[in-house]
Amino acid sequence: MHTIEELIFNFKEYLQVLNRSPATIKAYLMHAKIFLKSINIPDIMQITTTMIETYIAGLYDYRTDDSKAYSIGTICLKTRSIKRFFEFLEKTNIIFIDPSEFITEPKKKQTRIKETLTTKEARKILDQSNLGTLSGIRDRAVLEMFYSTGIRLNELCSLTVYDADLQSGVVRVKGKGNKDRVVPMGKHAVRFLREYITRVRPSFTKKARSSRHLFVNYCGSPLSKQVVTIMIRRYRKTAKIKKQVTAHTFRHTFATLLIKNGADIRAVQKMMGHADLKTTQTYIRSLGVDIKKKHQKSHPRERDKEDVKTAIPKLERKKCQYERKQF
Repeated sequence: MHTIEELIFNFKEYLQVLNRSPATIKAYLMHAKIFLKSINIPDIMQITTTMIETYIAGLYDYRTDDSKAYSIGTICLKTRSIKRFFEFLEKTNIIFIDPSEFITEPKKKQTRIKETLTTKEARKILDQSNLGTLSGIRDRAVLEMFYSTGIRLNELCSLTVYDADLQSGVVRVKGKGNKDRVVPMGKHAVRFLREYITRVRPSFTKKARSSRHLFVNYCGSPLSKQVVTIMIRRYRKTAKIKKQVTAHTFRHTFATLLIKNGADIRAVQKMMGHADLKTTQTYIRSLGVDIKKKHQKSHPRERDKEDVKTAIPKLERKKCQYERKQF
C-alpha cells in the first residue's frame, strides 16, 4: 500500500512529465494533499465518489480565520486538483476506477471585465520614470516592454539577454508550460531597451558578469516580481491614476487595444500565449460599445442614406388585395 507522501511525490513527477507549469504543479499538490489528510482514509482504494462530493460540499461552508468564504474560483481549483490526482492514480494502475470521473467543477460566474488603461493613462505612467538616472532608464524599458508586448510579469522577470532581438524587433518569451513564443516589440520598446542594454545593464552587472537575466538591479541580480510590482504601483501613484494598475493591467490593455484597432484575434492569441481562443475572446466583452460604433461606421447598410420612412412596406394595400381574394 502506498503512503500519501509516495503518492504525492509520484503525482508531482507525473505532472512534470506533462510539462505543467511550476505554479500549477504546486497548486495541484497542495490541494490534493489537503484533501487526503482531510478525509483521513489509510487505503486510497477505499475513497468513494460520495466522500469526494461530501468534501467539496463542505468547501462552500468553510470559513477562514477572518471569516471569509472560499471563492468559486478556489473551489474550482480544489476540485480540479482532486480530479487530476485520481486521473493520475487510474492511469498508473494504482486504482482501477476513478471515483472523481463524473464530478464536475462548479460553474463559474461570468468574470468581471478586467480594467484597462486608456492610451493617455498608459502614456502618463510611462512618462513618470526619470530618464536622467540609470534606474529610471531601466524602469522605462520595463514599462515599455509590458505595454508593447503584453507579456506576463513572470515572463518578463525570466527574460535573458539572448531573448531580445533588437535588430528584428522581437522577443522570445518562455510562457506557461515552458511553451516558447515570439512577440513583436514596438519601436519605443526597442529604443528604450537598446538604451538600457548599452548604457545601464553593463553598469549594474560590473560585479556579476555571469548574469544572463535581461532586467537586473544595482547588484546585477535578477529583478524580482515584487520589485517590479512595487515599481508599477509607485509610478501609478505619481501619475495620479486612480485605477489599480499591475503588470497584468498592461497585459489586458495590450490585448484590448490590439483587438479594438482591428488586429486578428488569432494573432492576438499567439502573442498573448493563450492555449485556448476563448481566453482571448474575453477581451472582446469590454469592447461592446466600440464594436457597435465600428459596425455603424463600416457596415455598408449602416451607411446607406435611404430615408427610413420611404423604406416602410405598403402593408395596407397588400392586405386589402389578400382580403378580396378571400371573398
